[in-house]
Order: sequence, then C-alpha cells, then structure tokens
Amino acid sequence: MSRTQRSDNGTDQRLVPLIGLVAVCAGIVAILSILDFSADAPTSVAQLATVTALVSMITISATVKAPIRIGSTTQAITWNETAIVIGVAVAPTSWMVLCTGLGLIIVVRLLRLPLIKAVFTISKNMLLAAAAGTTLTLLGWAWPPTELHHMVVSLPAAYVVLVLLDEAIAIPVIAIASRTRILRQFTTNWDLRLVGYAVRFAVTVLTLVLLRAETWLLVAVPPLALSLHLAYSTRVRARAERQAWQRLAHTTDALNVVDLDAVLHTAVAQAANLFSADEVEVELEDVGRTVRGNSETVTYDGSPDEASTVSGTVIPIELKGYDNTAIGLLRLRFHGPVKLSEREQYTLRTFGSALCTAVRNATAYAELNRVAEEHAHAARHDALTGLANRRHLLDRGAEQLGRRRTEGVTALLLIDLNHFKEVNDTLGHAAGDRVLTRVAERLRAAVHADDLVARLGGDEFAVLFHALPAPAVAAHRAETLLGALHEPIDLDGMRISVEASGGIAIAPNSGGMTELLRRADVAMYQAKRAGRRIATYAPTRDTADLGRLALGGDLPRAVAEQEFTVNFQPIVDLGSGEVVAAEALARWRHPARGTIDPLRFLETVERSGLLPAFAEAVLDQSLLAVRTWREAGFDLPVAVNVSPRSLLDARFPGSVLARLRAHDLPPDRLVLELTETLTLSQLEVVDQVLGQLRDAGIRLALDDFGTGYSSLSVLSRIPVHELKIDRGFVTAMETSAEATAVIRSTVDLGRSLDLVVVAEGVESEPQRRALWELGCTAGQGHLFARPMAAARLLSALQQGAEGRPGTLAPALHDSGAVVRLSPGRRSGPRRPERLPHLPA
Repeated sequence: MSRTQRSDNGTDQRLVPLIGLVAVCAGIVAILSILDFSADAPTSVAQLATVTALVSMITISATVKAPIRIGSTTQAITWNETAIVIGVAVAPTSWMVLCTGLGLIIVVRLLRLPLIKAVFTISKNMLLAAAAGTTLTLLGWAWPPTELHHMVVSLPAAYVVLVLLDEAIAIPVIAIASRTRILRQFTTNWDLRLVGYAVRFAVTVLTLVLLRAETWLLVAVPPLALSLHLAYSTRVRARAERQAWQRLAHTTDALNVVDLDAVLHTAVAQAANLFSADEVEVELEDVGRTVRGNSETVTYDGSPDEASTVSGTVIPIELKGYDNTAIGLLRLRFHGPVKLSEREQYTLRTFGSALCTAVRNATAYAELNRVAEEHAHAARHDALTGLANRRHLLDRGAEQLGRRRTEGVTALLLIDLNHFKEVNDTLGHAAGDRVLTRVAERLRAAVHADDLVARLGGDEFAVLFHALPAPAVAAHRAETLLGALHEPIDLDGMRISVEASGGIAIAPNSGGMTELLRRADVAMYQAKRAGRRIATYAPTRDTADLGRLALGGDLPRAVAEQEFTVNFQPIVDLGSGEVVAAEALARWRHPARGTIDPLRFLETVERSGLLPAFAEAVLDQSLLAVRTWREAGFDLPVAVNVSPRSLLDARFPGSVLARLRAHDLPPDRLVLELTETLTLSQLEVVDQVLGQLRDAGIRLALDDFGTGYSSLSVLSRIPVHELKIDRGFVTAMETSAEATAVIRSTVDLGRSLDLVVVAEGVESEPQRRALWELGCTAGQGHLFARPMAAARLLSALQQGAEGRPGTLAPALHDSGAVVRLSPGRRSGPRRPERLPHLPA
C-alpha cells in the first residue's frame, strides 16, 4: 500500500533531506538496473510483451486507489506491492525496477502530482522492487518455481521485506508531513494495515499459482482483487469516520470551560489537531479580539488588525448558535491547497456551533461574575465613604475571633461624631457627606494595615483592632485615632472642628461579634454620658446583661405557658396588590415586660437549650395559620425564620416534616428563611440538613440578601429558591444610585439563577412602583400591612382592597391596560405565582 501526503512549504523543508536520501538510493538502484538490463535486454516478442505487461500492471495498480482523507492528510490504498511481487517473481529484478519507474512516471504525469510527491513515489517503489527481487534471488527463486519451499518460504520472505521497507520509508514521511510522532503513526490503524497486507499477499500467491497452472484462469483475479479492495477500503473508511467523530467529541468536551481565554486557546489547539490545519484563527467581532495558533501554541492574541503570516487555503465558517446570530468567525489556514470532504465540512459546522456556545457561556459567566463581584462589594462596603459596612465588620470580626488564640487580642472601637446633626441642619446634607468622607479618610490613614475601619451608618464608625499584644494597647490606639479627628476640616473656606466619642470593648470569651459590638456600644454611650472622649467597657456598669439574665430565667415558663405568639406580615404582588405569601414573626408576650422583640430574646433562647421547643411552637402556630387560610380559600405559603443553631441539629428536618404531616400540609407551603452568619460560615456542617429539607420539597430563602452574602460561591452551595432584598437598600433607593444598582443586579441575578426575589421594607408607593419598574414583582412592608395575627390577616384578605378579596393594595395598572415598560423591564421576571413558585 502506498501513501500520498499533502505537503506545504514549511513541511517540505523538513521532508527534503529524507526524500532526497530515498531518491539517491533509488538512483543508484536504477543505474545498476540499467547496466544489468543492457546485458540481459529482452529480445523476443514474448519478452517484450512481458515488459509491456509489467509496465501496464504497475500503472494500473498505482492508478486504481481508494483515497481516504483524515484532516489534511490523505492516505491512498493501492496495490503496488502486489504488482511488484508478481513482477519480480516472473521477470528479472532489473526489468521490474525499471518497469516500476516507467509505470509510475506515467502515473505522476497523468495525475499531475507535485514534484516532491512524484519523486518520493517513484523512488520508494523502485527501492521496494529492488529489495523484493534481491530477496528472491538470494533465496534461489526461479520462474516457474520447481520446488514447494520456494512458494512457502521465498515468496513470503520477499513480501515481508517489501512491507517492512515500505513502512520504514513511508511512515516517517507521513509523520513529518502531518506533524505527528513517528511511533504514533506506526501504531495508528496497525491492525487494518496488517489485514490489508495479508489480503494483498493472498491475491499475489493466487495470481502466481494460476499463472503457473493455467494462464486463462487469470481472468478470475481482477474481480476477486476488486472485491477485496472495495471491502477493505470500506472498512478503512468506517474506521476513519469513527475516529473522526471520537476526536470531535473529545474536542467539544474540551470546550466545556467557563473562562473565555481558556475556551479560545483550547479551540485553536483542538481545531488544529482535528483538521490538521497549519493555523487556526478565531475572531470575535463584538469584543474585537482575534486568537491565532496551531496545535502546539497560541501565536497571537489581540486585535484583528494584524494579518496572519500563513498564506494559502483559508476555510472560514461563521460562529452561529441556536438563534442563528453570528458572534465571529473561525478560520482554518493551510499553506497548500486543501478541500474538505463532506464529512469534514459537517464536522467543521458542528465544531463551530460548539465553539459559539462555549464562547457565549464563558461570556455570560464572566458577566455574571462581574455583576456578582460588584454586588458583593456594594453589599460589604459603605457607598458614601468606601469603608467596610456593618456586615463586613461582623464577618471580619468573626474570622478574627476564630483565630484569637494564636493571633493575640481582638478589640473594637465604636466612634460617634458629636453634634453632627447640627452640620446637616446648618450646612446641608451635602456638606455633612463631605465631613463623613473626610473622617473616613483620616481614620483609614491612621489605623494599622491589619485593622479594619467601618461605617455602621449615619455618623457612627467602628475600628476593629487586629492582634493586639495586650488589652491596654486598644485604649492607646483609640486615643490616637480620635486625636486625628480633632483637626479642623475645611469646607468651602469654613473650618469645622469634629468632636467624637468612642467606646472600646475587648473580645469576650462568648457571644461573638454581636456581643463585642454591643459592649462597644455600651461603652460609647457611657463616654457620652460622662462627657469623656473614650470609655472602656466594664461588665459592672452593663445593665443590659442583667436584663438578659432575667429573660433567661423566664424562658422555661414562657415555653410551657405558650407566651410566644406569631404575627404575620403579608408578601404582596407589587403589580396587582394580591397577597401571595406571609412571613411569620415571633413575639414574646411577657406578663410583666409586655411584648418583647425577637432581637432581645432570640440569642437568650439559643443559649438556653430551649431552641427546639421554641422552634416547634413557632412552626406549629405558623402551619396552623396556613391551614386556616387554606380552608377559607386562600392557599398562602408561610415563611419562617430559622435559627442557625437549628441547622446544626440533624433531627431538625425530621421535626419540620412531622409538623407538616400533623397539619396535613404539603411541604411546598413552608419557606424556611436562612439568616445570621452561622448559616453561611459553617456550610460544611449544615449542607446535609439543607439538602434534606430541600429534597423533601420545603423551599429555602436567603434573607437580608445584599448585606454581605451574595457571592456566587455561596449561592452555589446553599440550595435556595428565593432571595430577599434587605430593607436597607429599599429605604435608600430613592436617594442612592448605588442602592438602586444593588437591587437591579439582585433581580438580574435572581432571574439568571431562576430564583425568586422579594423586597423587604416597602414603605411607600414610590418605592413600590420603583421596585416594580426594576423588575422586582413582590415585596412586603408597612405600605401593605404591619405584622398582624393570623385571624386579622384572614379578615383583611376576605375584605380585600377596593372590594377585591385576596388583595391589600390597588393594582398599579387597570386590568387589560397597555403598559409601556422601561428597556430594563421588558425581559423582567415572570409574574409571581403561589408556591411552589413564591414571588419573584
């Protein structure tokens, strides 16, 4: 079997020495054959007929072939070795060498092969003829053979020598031309090559046997050879097709990455391998970027202005996806002429579609990451000063407290500006904002590199001291910081003196950042009341702890006598005013202290060991309300806040499901809202509990979204269905572009992740309309209703707004009205449904 190989200018330079060596050896063989032929030239008509037959046989065997193109490499299955072995078996070796050369000269002229390919084909086959003939001569072969061992030993030996020499010469040339390893080229399709050699040897032996017995029987050889040739060619083509599809599957799998650079670089290398291209070029029109390279490396990555250095055949294809919109071009470049087969053209279209999808996915992921990073930064930093906000402070503090045993003392300084309201009232809020900005700059410049400065809101700042050598150092650092604030600030030629009070607290052994912040706040107000610049927290002067201890003592009685009640705040469709859900809010009806807010007793409940009983009491009342509303015709789900400590209890999912069964309610009528830092900082611990809850059909919501836990990594770990926008952003949206941007990005993020979004703290009609315009279609707040008892909420639902049962507010637009939406609203989220699809 001979092979023809596409060559190019770069490849020719490497092939010239090897092909030149083959040509020189063939030239020597030709000279020796001419000398031998001149001494034993054919003289009779029969001998001349034999020479003519030999030339014709070589010409026909080299012309009749089955080309198989893999990438840019073409392999042609021919019968040259069969013709050569038959020739050297019936005629002198010198005759066959020269007849082989003459016959192939005729072939290359007819096919107009390139010079380098013609020289290689003629030279190689002349060497094969000389090797096979020499082997037969050394083994004492003569035609017709008189002894059996000549057919059994000599002829197979000559054929094996020819095959081995053919492989040794052709394989390195093909490997260099196709830029593959020689060993890999040897092992590729070795089984099919071996079968092909065996088939052609069988035809050779059969032909010689028939020629020796009865010449007329040779008429059966051509049909037999043709049948074997077609069968073998079909099998080789099928193998090549299968390998091509396997390479395509591997290539498209390699594009499944979300980094755009990796997608483009992988596409260049994989396409170069898949189509054996000298260069692959990917041009993205929207971003004005072009990436070029080959199977080994990326040679260019930049603007499309720089032209490629590879000249020759260019095969382009548009990068189109399912919507038939092109995003760029993929170009295959070849030094020489190349025409893709029908299968390769389909492969190229398939690869182009896969690349288009990969580019779009990577671009969307990058944009989502960018939005998430902006969102995360806005959620963790103060918009005015750029300092850390309260959530960031709590996070950093919790992290430091976890390492305090090895990194020293953690302390917190809380700073409040004195008489700041007078600045706002006298000079205006713009001047007040400038004062706050200057204060932030001074604090940031005065602290150590590892300390964290935060603005907690209004004129209140905090500094978290890191790794102090001793508690007393905190007071010294605090004096330095407050001293830096006392330098006057220039405002449009007016010098304003800033005075501040500070409270210092050293991290307690228990209670975490919440307790540390509370103690610093107690110390700051002690400083204000005493007229001092700084005060350090002292437990003996903290009356709050005494009150908390008193509440802790009353907890067992409160649980036993069912003093904990639940009020419900409705969640409303912002467009229609329809109630779509309700949030359960626990209250403690204390017989002596009156109604106590959860912020005052929840931490005490968690520490008391009565959390499971408290949680069951709240859950029971909430589910009982859902059952009551449902029987009255209002199938509303209820959202219940979950303590982080409940998620650390493996028995919690079973307890929740038992409550649902007891009230005969489906799991999707319950939404568990995840709050506090523990839920997120101990993901590994709570993963199993959250997974069990979600698998059971219970919906999960992430509360206070936008205040520090909006990263994609958290959303990918917590199997939530909803996001609740923190009320602080809703309150600030009318005056803060940053707050509006956070809300918009949260809505977009929820839509892209198929999560529903609810806004908290909706207090006015302008807020309601602005949220609806931004794409947030559900909210809760005092505009619609304050928290109320279950029975009162049922009564309100039955009465409805404007005589529409189930609503608490008039619709923003009349039924059937045509609404002109802003561009950002046209692809907004779907209208909120009742659970299992809570308001989006």
